[in-house]
Amino acid sequence: MREEIIDSRQLLAFRTLAHTGSFTLAAKQLNLTQSAVSHSIKALEDDLNCSLISRLGRKIHLTQAGENFLSAAERMIRQMQHVRTELDSLGKWGAGRLRIGAGTTACQYVLPSLIREFRQTFPDCQLSVVPGDAKELLELLRSNEIDMALTLIPPGQDDIQHQIVFEDALQFVVSPMHPWASRKNAPLNEIEQQSYVTYSKKSYTFELVRKHFRSEGHDLSNVIELGSMEAIKELVKIGIGVGIVAPWIVQKESEEESLFVVGLGQKKVKRSWAVCHLKGRKPTLMEETFIGLCESVFDGVKG
Repeated sequence: MREEIIDSRQLLAFRTLAHTGSFTLAAKQLNLTQSAVSHSIKALEDDLNCSLISRLGRKIHLTQAGENFLSAAERMIRQMQHVRTELDSLGKWGAGRLRIGAGTTACQYVLPSLIREFRQTFPDCQLSVVPGDAKELLELLRSNEIDMALTLIPPGQDDIQHQIVFEDALQFVVSPMHPWASRKNAPLNEIEQQSYVTYSKKSYTFELVRKHFRSEGHDLSNVIELGSMEAIKELVKIGIGVGIVAPWIVQKESEEESLFVVGLGQKKVKRSWAVCHLKGRKPTLMEETFIGLCESVFDGVKG
């Protein structure tokens, strides 16, 4: 079936004629000749293969088809006007939209300050945030469901361009009652004996942890996995297990001595946080501002 699109100028001519009931008045409002208006209506009727108007002397009346088509014409014209208004607004300072994807940890500890700062600069921006792990967010980028992602960077993402905004390293975290609380590093011969409370096994963070301990000859078999850093911290506080988190996540608890940070060993498990977008797509001014704010806010949580 051949796709046929109605000419917008013919739509406008028909609506104006329907409202005025006169070729003369319609031509005057449209700043056209009567012949041009008449030609547009005739072309529209030929295109739709039906009569839209009837002439009774100098008066114009709509046929039944014309009355039905007028309602559709009104909706189409309003929609076109709405689209034009939206497109015009994109050229104004601070207007438009920004769709951000972010890891759960970033949503909880970083985004509140980040969004507050961003809103002060771009109060008219339509900002939306989608939470997810690194793999999910990169797929959302590829399907154009988000514009940028604030997340950890798994290797081998050739179609993704990223700008690193923060780097950290994972550590053990234990309750004050735990034997490791007074140590700087965990004894190697005790690592496999512990129960661990970690982030989701599907996450890139858990992959890093598992790879690290396997390289050290250890297997973390007794693991409780959770999707919330706050839940992890609460379980560690009551002695359910040893947590594996970045120190800045437990900065408040460390200062209060409700949790203690213990090194994983001489070899660090480093992570890189970055703002990602599809390769080859130039970031907008709003997106560049968002990247700069990420660097600033992460610098603040780092202390």
